[in-house]
Amino acid sequence: MGVIHQLRVGVTSRALAAAAAVFMALLPISASIAQTATTSAPAATVAPAAAPAPAAAPAAKSGTTTVDNPYGLKAMLEHADVVTWTTFTIMVIMSIGTWYIMISKLVELNRVGRQAKQAERDFWSAPNLAQGMEALKEQSPFRFIAQAGLEATKKHDGLLAHIGFSDWVTQSIQRATDSVQSNLQNGLAFLATVGSTAPFVGLFGTVWGIYNALVKIGVSGQASIDKVAGPVGEALIMTAIGLAVAVPAVLGYNFIVRRNKTTLDKIRSFGSDLHSVLIASGAKK
Repeated sequence: MGVIHQLRVGVTSRALAAAAAVFMALLPISASIAQTATTSAPAATVAPAAAPAPAAAPAAKSGTTTVDNPYGLKAMLEHADVVTWTTFTIMVIMSIGTWYIMISKLVELNRVGRQAKQAERDFWSAPNLAQGMEALKEQSPFRFIAQAGLEATKKHDGLLAHIGFSDWVTQSIQRATDSVQSNLQNGLAFLATVGSTAPFVGLFGTVWGIYNALVKIGVSGQASIDKVAGPVGEALIMTAIGLAVAVPAVLGYNFIVRRNKTTLDKIRSFGSDLHSVLIASGAKK
């Protein structure tokens, strides 16, 4: 028992000595870890305070600045060649001619409408055809038709006498009516041409612009989006211009054709009534 007690005491003392040695070995390491933790903790707490808060202000300010668009019609014309300028000039001429014809024809049709009311009011209430014709304005198509009918009654002689009087007066009034109709249709061919060709002229300008843009991109060797979108977008402006020229021409053509039909119905009715009056009166002067 004494030996066992001595062994236990020896083992215990050796275990305590080993634990003390381990504790003494770990003590410097624990001190260094604690010192590292204490020095890193203030840095972590100071880091948010050290972040420059005013740095966000310039970013917000720069977002409000206005950047000019480097692409558009102005840029396209500045870099345009002879073909692009020629195409653009043709479409400008088409647009100017279209608006000139539409405005002038609307003014003319409104004037003829007023002259139709004057003829209805003054011509048929006159005592005779000569005075009724004099009551109409010089440029009135109704006066032109009335004058053609009166002259037909005066020139029904010679070889023309072999033609029936009614047929001769009918032909004279019909020729005058056809002349008025031809005058009312002036400019419609131009509107039809512009309406049918302007989109294709603009498309030609677009194709030519895209071709030049692709050539420049291929030569520069840069195919980024800013190098492609700008020139191609500028080329597409020509198609938009072509449509902007063609649409008013088509609308104006259809509107003027409709107004011409209404005006010609009034003129033909006037010619038919004039023919009946000339035949009934038997005026042959």
